[in-house]
Amino acid sequence: MMPASDAYDVIVVGAGAGGMTAAAVAATEGLSVLLIEKTEFVGGTTAWSGGMIWIPDNALMKRAGLPDSPSDAANYLASTVPEIENAELRETFLSRGPEAIEYLEANTEIRLQPVKVYPDYYPDKPGATAGGRVLEPVSFDGARLGEKFGRLRPPLPEFTLFGGMMVNRLDIPHLRRIGRSLRSTLRSLRLILRYAMQRLRAPRGTTLHLGNALAARLYASLLARNVDILFDTDVEQLLIDGDAVRGVRIKGPSGARSIAAHRGVVLATGGFSHDTELRRRFFPEAAGSISATSPAGTGDGLRLAMAGGADIGTRAADPAYWVPASLFRRADGSQGVFPHTVTDRAKPGVIAVNASGRRFVNEALSYHEFVRAMLADGNGTAERPFHLVCDRQFLWTYGLGRIRPFTWPIRRYVESGELIEASSIEALADSIGVERSVLSGAVDRYNADARQGLDPEFGRGSTIYQRHLGDAGHLPNPCVAPIEQAPFYALRIYPADLGTAVGLKTDIHARVLGKNGAPIAGLYACGNDMGSIMNGNYPGPGITLGPALTFGYIAGRHLAQTDAMPSARQGGQA
Repeated sequence: MMPASDAYDVIVVGAGAGGMTAAAVAATEGLSVLLIEKTEFVGGTTAWSGGMIWIPDNALMKRAGLPDSPSDAANYLASTVPEIENAELRETFLSRGPEAIEYLEANTEIRLQPVKVYPDYYPDKPGATAGGRVLEPVSFDGARLGEKFGRLRPPLPEFTLFGGMMVNRLDIPHLRRIGRSLRSTLRSLRLILRYAMQRLRAPRGTTLHLGNALAARLYASLLARNVDILFDTDVEQLLIDGDAVRGVRIKGPSGARSIAAHRGVVLATGGFSHDTELRRRFFPEAAGSISATSPAGTGDGLRLAMAGGADIGTRAADPAYWVPASLFRRADGSQGVFPHTVTDRAKPGVIAVNASGRRFVNEALSYHEFVRAMLADGNGTAERPFHLVCDRQFLWTYGLGRIRPFTWPIRRYVESGELIEASSIEALADSIGVERSVLSGAVDRYNADARQGLDPEFGRGSTIYQRHLGDAGHLPNPCVAPIEQAPFYALRIYPADLGTAVGLKTDIHARVLGKNGAPIAGLYACGNDMGSIMNGNYPGPGITLGPALTFGYIAGRHLAQTDAMPSARQGGQA
């Protein structure tokens, strides 16, 4: 389908959280908006994510009686993001993030709620909080999208039940207690019955949670505001007249054409996680090539902007947001990537070992810090093997990777080679290629203290963040238990990314900066196309979506307050 017009006030490239926010805000402010998406879906990586949004000192946490202040937030960021780069952008984020949330809740379909208990990732740093800075989307009924529901990127199948049922984090404990608690059993049966009824009308469950709910709410906001959307369409170049971006040249199912943007173009294409050339340029070799992001993130926005004279911010603590991941094959033959964020590493009864069979990290650290330890241990070597090691009791109780709790039988995972099983730790060492004495020694040392709930080697379970991710019902330490019930299991994990941190330099209005440090007229960026305001540090859950929504909002508002530029000369050069 071609757009209804040859010219719009605003053109947004990319339909993730940042791009859809910019489009929704610009449209709410009365501008005509075209959104261009290269795939068949809206949602990007957001639709696969947990949907957490980190916004310190927000009004929703205040209404819930959770304390915070601008000074505490600033102190926390100062202690976790020590670099001077992007300091002005962080100040803008802290001052305007709460404003963005209030605007979106008042003027769009976005509805959020504070996660009352979700500690910042470095809870011992000055200004840290135990919860409330993290907002999550309120569940959304996908049936409200009508026939457009099929345009919303589905969640990863590994995070659904029964072939398409999403569950929120409050339902998970009840599903784990099904058959053991009358209350949990009844609640779980209601969820399953509701899902069965929804499948009579839709290809998957329509009760949406997490990032899928956030993407759906943004999409509903665009539909309600008559934003034109082009799917399966590439932007080949920016149209530049003089020193200003005036529009885009596109290529889609109906051919190629130019479209003018009277006020500006917003780049929000999702970074470059799946671009081999840019990964080689910016990532350490030991990071490998695995990404847990949407495959559409191939650096389109960065290339478009660089061709127009934009500058890239390369000074970052890390070029990406890291996560350990395991690999597997789905039934349809496609390769799956499971991000080990919060479901298993911090639970009691599992350890991580390196290529020598030794522990190398506190397994309950944030996923970003966990991979930092992998990269440091790998000493720059790609393909260095790492494994999670556990026993039968752990696998049954907590699951491992995509293997859910209470899974039986597990033979198919073992026969495929995804899960390694052995009758003893020594035999497991043989299977993963490490010295028997080294792995058995690591397990023995861990077990000796784990029986008392201690981990003197790495201090696992020593912070409220780590204990939050553990098993609150396991005492005395929710993160520590011995590994001693045969058979024993190992799962290979790899360094992977959740998104890129290196990106376009921007100012406080989300305008892209040229190599001379001045804004490029008519060009904006948000989401992972914009360089990380955290400089590749990861202070808390939702520090990608929080800035994405905030600077998407800032871009939309600034475009609305900007006078339209003179008419572009068609066919300008990139």
